[in-house]
Amino acid sequence: MPELQHSIKRQRKYLLYLLAIFVLGWGFTSAQAIYAGLVLGTSLSLYNHWIISKRIERFSKAVEEGRKIPSLGTILRMGSAALAAMIALQNPDQFHLISTVIGLMTAYAVIMIDFGIQHFIKRTNGKER
Repeated sequence: MPELQHSIKRQRKYLLYLLAIFVLGWGFTSAQAIYAGLVLGTSLSLYNHWIISKRIERFSKAVEEGRKIPSLGTILRMGSAALAAMIALQNPDQFHLISTVIGLMTAYAVIMIDFGIQHFIKRTNGKER
């Protein structure tokens, strides 16, 4: 479990770095609608990442204690994605819809890239065969 918590913190840090880059892009480029969509989507993606990490903690505790397994918060994550889409559709001059959707997927991309990097590091250090 400590390894999982460490990877979640690392992924959250990467998401915050990406969010900072998108905010800088919004502030300093002429493609403000695109970067605003990325900021909106990535913000809600970070929220979804936080939800799933808390739910995974509860899930693992329930399994350890032999209790009923709680939900992983799918409805909350779908609702936040719908909220982002509604905001982008209501304000098309301020938020680019496609970049909002890409922003919503950033947490999943960060998780996959982080997993690949960590797997590669473990293989090169000889900890995994």
